[in-house]
Amino acid sequence: MNFATVELAEQDRVFAQELRAFLAAVVTEDVIARDRRSGENFAEEVHLALGAAGYLERDFRPESDGGFTPVQRRIFELEIGRAHTPWFHWGTTAMVASAVDRFGSDDLRDEILPRVLSGHYRLCLGYTEPEGGSDVATCRTRAVRDGSGWIINGAKMFTSNAHNAHFVFLITNTDPQAHKHQSLTMFLVPLDAPGVEIQPLRTVDGDRTNITYYSDVRVEDRYRIGPVNGGWAVLREALNVEHGTVERDDGGLQKLATMTEHALLLAEEIDRVAGEVPSDGRLADGAVGYRLGRGIARLEAALSSPGMFGRVAIAQTLRDITGDLMDIGGVAAAVPDGLRAEYLFRLAGPTGIYGGTLEVFRNMIAQHALGLGRPVYAAPKRP
Repeated sequence: MNFATVELAEQDRVFAQELRAFLAAVVTEDVIARDRRSGENFAEEVHLALGAAGYLERDFRPESDGGFTPVQRRIFELEIGRAHTPWFHWGTTAMVASAVDRFGSDDLRDEILPRVLSGHYRLCLGYTEPEGGSDVATCRTRAVRDGSGWIINGAKMFTSNAHNAHFVFLITNTDPQAHKHQSLTMFLVPLDAPGVEIQPLRTVDGDRTNITYYSDVRVEDRYRIGPVNGGWAVLREALNVEHGTVERDDGGLQKLATMTEHALLLAEEIDRVAGEVPSDGRLADGAVGYRLGRGIARLEAALSSPGMFGRVAIAQTLRDITGDLMDIGGVAAAVPDGLRAEYLFRLAGPTGIYGGTLEVFRNMIAQHALGLGRPVYAAPKRP
């Protein structure tokens, strides 16, 4: 792995300065505080400002189509994180927009993409079901033909940002008699359609996600994405992006893994705690120095791990280190205070679930990276 420093060209330095000034103006302390109180990871005024300034479109487009250069894209990712921008919704929106761009009809692309890139449309994921676990292909939400459209009934869990979105990228079952991977059809369902109900659900870290219900929701066929019963091919590419298993480029500037934004928050807190410990004398306790050193080493290793490996390493490191930070801080560390150890301790649990549990990712690594067999979940046979 090449850890060489990237020398910025003059236009890249100007870009970084302009972006940092822009974010400082729109991502204010009030925006950050409001985001932490609401747990929504979204601020509409920030999102619309990014769209109006052209940043959303440049992030979505490839360089050949007017998007960021690889260096600019990396600067953009880093500055977005450093500014504590309420941002996680954009990754979901861009993921779904890519599926619309590739698999949707011309009319649907013309309707959706311009408004997505201006910031006026947001999109969310409708995958997990209340009893479905991590296997999204075991889908019970039904879509049935009805004239020129479809009638949808079912429910989805963890539909994050549905209350701020305009469409949900919904996986449905259109042929219950077929094999589960050959029965799926994807729709872009308007969230203001009659029969859609959104109920809030709070996670342990205070974030808001949602349960969404679909009761006789009528969707026109033009909102279908990809062929009928061919939804797995549409969904698989989006899942690869969410899981961070897409093929990496050779430039060395691509974001190493998903969830790196969470790791950057952890890095800030470790730096803060490490800066306080010498001044109050706690470093004289060898256990404190050992725990800090171990935490820093673990974090550096996690931030250097690519793809699925990094996804697991970052989430596991959050779980392992934040408890130490709470112990080092003592009673005061248990008091909610912005993006510090107490919040990160609560964030660590959901981080190991978002986009698939750590157990699922470890199985993927075992099978696809290490070439091991499929896990056997059946009870062992007795002799």
